[in-house]
Amino acid sequence: MDRRLFGDSGASLYTLRNANGMEAAFTDMGAAIVSMNVPLANGGFRDVVLGYDSFDGYKNCGSYFGVTVGRIANRIGGASFPLDGAIVHMDKNEGENSLHSGRFSYATRMWEFRDEAAAANAITFYLHSPDGDQGLPGNADISVSYTLTDDNSVEIRYSAVADKATAFNLTNHSYFNLAGHDAGSKESLAQFLKLDCSAFTPIDDECIPTGVISSVRGTPMDFTEGKPIGDRIDSGFEQLNVAGGYDHNFVIDKPSLDSAFAVLLSGSRDMELQVYTDMPGVQFYSGNNMGNDPYPGKHGAPYERRGAVCLETQFFPDTPNKPDFPSCLFAAGEVFTATTIYKVCLG
Repeated sequence: MDRRLFGDSGASLYTLRNANGMEAAFTDMGAAIVSMNVPLANGGFRDVVLGYDSFDGYKNCGSYFGVTVGRIANRIGGASFPLDGAIVHMDKNEGENSLHSGRFSYATRMWEFRDEAAAANAITFYLHSPDGDQGLPGNADISVSYTLTDDNSVEIRYSAVADKATAFNLTNHSYFNLAGHDAGSKESLAQFLKLDCSAFTPIDDECIPTGVISSVRGTPMDFTEGKPIGDRIDSGFEQLNVAGGYDHNFVIDKPSLDSAFAVLLSGSRDMELQVYTDMPGVQFYSGNNMGNDPYPGKHGAPYERRGAVCLETQFFPDTPNKPDFPSCLFAAGEVFTATTIYKVCLG
């Protein structure tokens, strides 16, 4: 593992390398994935995740490039939910709702790196989240571990525990464009996506799930056989109109760390991303609100609208307010764990 300063605010950039020459870089600012440089057959590299060259980009990020979000990822309707006979009130940062736990998301914090926990092919970041942080109960201790394996996988393992009943829903918010981080919207929309998800959770006009679980069959939400992302994104389907594209939770048919639930192919079919998880859902986001950040992307890249896609594995959005959704509530002392694997293969 290599470590160097990342800006002038105390953050560092950590780079892991595997036996194949793949490099993955991370920063303690937001516990973020900064780059995934995949070696190509011609001897070059291709960086397939979006990010920033600077600490300031991550500190002031609007698009959450590569960061760890929580304590509750995604949206909470009304920025509140019931817990143990009381109402938890969270920070509002999207109208009356909370997105990624409000303005003080874990994405914009410095996480702790501990030398004794470092390894040649792995790195772990730690965060203490005090009682009342983001309006949530419980002193929470959280860790995110990244491992780069020799089969070109980045494995992400989360662990969290609190001393009061609380909610945990952590995810990584990486944006992928397998033609390259700076390849733009044409290449991103040409990516071919297959999801082993036969249902999704429809949203209302504020992008909050209605509580219904609907079949994808016969709709533009159906990726069970695979198709280009841009194939029906502007089809006029009501759910896509609401979000300006895909920004929906899909129900994973069989969560597993042994079988990929998602396969993403570059438009030229020369690179493939396989995604594995033990979480029940994935937020598929087509980058509909990209292009508004005050900071350019890596190497000055102008990241444009729909220039990449996210596959955020997690509990369903607004789960604490939806009794029929898998619960993200944890008792005092109960440990939350989750694993997600992003594996890159050359075509």
